[in-house]
Amino acid sequence: MRRRRAAVAAGFCASFLLGSVLNVLFAPGSEPPRPGQSPEPSPAPGPGRRGGRGELARQIRARYEEVQRYSRGGPGPGRAGTGGAPPPPWARPLLDGAPGWPPAPGPGSPGPSQRLGCAALRNVSGAQYVGSGYTKAVYRVRLPGGAAVALKAVDFSGHDLGSCVREFGVRRGCYRLAAHKLLKEMVLLERLRHPNVLQLYGYCYQDSEDIPDTLTTITELGAPVEMIQLLQTSWEDRFRICLSLGRLLHHLAHSPLGSVTLLDFRPRQFVLVDGELKVTDLDDARVEETPCATSADCILEFPARNFTLPCSAQGWCEGMNEKRNLYNAYRFFFTYLLPHSAPPSLRPLLDSIVNATGELTWGVDETLTQLEKVLHLYRSGQYLQNSTASSSAEYHRIPDSAIPQEDYRCWPSYHHGSCLLSVFNLAEAVDVCESHAQCRAFVVTNQTTWTGRQLVFFKTGWSQVVPDPNKTTYVKASG
Repeated sequence: MRRRRAAVAAGFCASFLLGSVLNVLFAPGSEPPRPGQSPEPSPAPGPGRRGGRGELARQIRARYEEVQRYSRGGPGPGRAGTGGAPPPPWARPLLDGAPGWPPAPGPGSPGPSQRLGCAALRNVSGAQYVGSGYTKAVYRVRLPGGAAVALKAVDFSGHDLGSCVREFGVRRGCYRLAAHKLLKEMVLLERLRHPNVLQLYGYCYQDSEDIPDTLTTITELGAPVEMIQLLQTSWEDRFRICLSLGRLLHHLAHSPLGSVTLLDFRPRQFVLVDGELKVTDLDDARVEETPCATSADCILEFPARNFTLPCSAQGWCEGMNEKRNLYNAYRFFFTYLLPHSAPPSLRPLLDSIVNATGELTWGVDETLTQLEKVLHLYRSGQYLQNSTASSSAEYHRIPDSAIPQEDYRCWPSYHHGSCLLSVFNLAEAVDVCESHAQCRAFVVTNQTTWTGRQLVFFKTGWSQVVPDPNKTTYVKASG
């Protein structure tokens, strides 16, 4: 597998022939059709084929209708609406042959001049395999201008396409079925635009040797969410991720399509872009609420516990999409990232957020309100009013200077080999130094965090002080 991925990367660097490269290198046992041979043999229905091509056509049609609904979408009673703009014109290659296609471009639909296309990918470099899931493979490439982007395409060695080919024996039709999930994700990335939704930069349709119009999407590049690494970062950065998630869930609950739920809600469905959490995988998102006759039909099931939600008079489970997202946020993110190493005065409020989301006593609106309250208290320094006492220790100020060595480690720190923390003001820096037994000095930098707090190095001494116009050193007075 590693050799095949390396070959794909080399193919990207040589020239962007994505359709051919992926088909040749990622489809085990596949060959271009010989002269006179049909690329799509017509298998006779047999065991496990559930009606052969007729069943495959039905599944393709169902996915097409889902894409069409979301493309047009508007809020409806428990489901995506059918009013609004027609499906975007870039959906055409996969939707050709369906009634009403090709559609006229609608308001807000992306046009070729607004998007990156195949031309932008002809001379990419530095291609790297990032990962793959049930349906898609993701690559990192650098565009000729130097910008790094992510490319997503159907994984020809993936489970989705492979199981379909084994069942129906029609590779081209199975690609079409799988590619509709990628197309659905494109539609949702466009319709759900938000700072915490990955940006769609463009797309490219190219013919492969045996499949026309293979689709590649071009998106913003993010870093995978690694929970073990996140647990070692500062509380401020971990809180930012939880706040990002709260804002995203609020947006999904009130989106133009209605309330959107993420059926596959795991850390791997998200990425980090400059410290902000963004959802990247939307092919398993759903807008339709669950229909019901009684509340017995509205059981929200999780591995550890279940919840029963009310059934509305209109026959929909009330808030099931929103509550599913919220509980998943609790069990995958909030419970691990919010309380640990938080400022002591903020912990009661943070515990309330964790407990309320774990019990689903709050909805996303109240959850976001409380997260924003934490941000205000932290950013304004109000959390310090009852938590820090005035220190009697005296420190001498040495402007335009720094201490290059004499570091010690503390947790959590912004720097692995030293104690680098953020502070609201000088009084908090003194308080931190006084609370560390080994601290004898600290260096205030001109760098700030995302909340505007200053970064400060804490030191074991000041035997060597050097000039630095961007820093100010404070040393503890002797005696």
